[in-house]
Amino acid sequence: MNVFAQAQRAYSPAHAPTRTARSIEYDVIARITYRMKTALKNKDYPSLAGALHENNKLWMAFAIDVANPENLLPDDLRARIVYLADFTRQHTHKVLQKKETAVPLIEINAAIMRGLKQEGVEK
Repeated sequence: MNVFAQAQRAYSPAHAPTRTARSIEYDVIARITYRMKTALKNKDYPSLAGALHENNKLWMAFAIDVANPENLLPDDLRARIVYLADFTRQHTHKVLQKKETAVPLIEINAAIMRGLKQEGVEK
């Protein structure tokens, strides 16, 4: 290791900056939404099915999280998240049957990302 590399290593942060739960949620939603958009644009049904599966798992996790009595979100917001999770599950089923398009699911995720970003997520 040369002197320059040693100096860089010595003065670099010891660990990555701490991330907030909101920033992690934003990144996960953004990644899944990007996969859905790309698969839809490329008419790649197997990739779309995989992205839809991940999106469904994400929304199920959100629903489970807000169902916890210790969750501090307001009751009306918790109810709306449960409703969106249920809608996502039902609509995903229709998309997989090729009866509907994934666009509403992408739009829901985009709206959630906007909300997370307004509340302090920096990208």
